[in-house]
Amino acid sequence: MPSPLGDKIRALRKQKKFSLEQLAELTDSSKSYIWELENKDDPKPSAEKIGKIAAVLEVTTEFLLTDSVAAPGDEVLDEAFFRKYKSMPDGTKKRLRKILDAWDDDE
Repeated sequence: MPSPLGDKIRALRKQKKFSLEQLAELTDSSKSYIWELENKDDPKPSAEKIGKIAAVLEVTTEFLLTDSVAAPGDEVLDEAFFRKYKSMPDGTKKRLRKILDAWDDDE
């Protein structure tokens, strides 16, 4: 029986239309490793791997590791976006801020 972690990884992977192979490639993992995370009863991924998987799936590591939440809420998605934003090049951040400013001007 898959763990809550495995269920979340599978659901998010399918939501993003990633194959096992694609998620493995994006996270520097093997296809069999991702399959094991999704299907084993009590997987024990490293913090580094869970961090890479969370980043690619655009959620937080905390969301993946908790048993209680079935789908990521707005707070989780916002935090994942902010982490992604912080790692963007300055030029990309500047363009995003311009887009947001223009959007605010329309209101």
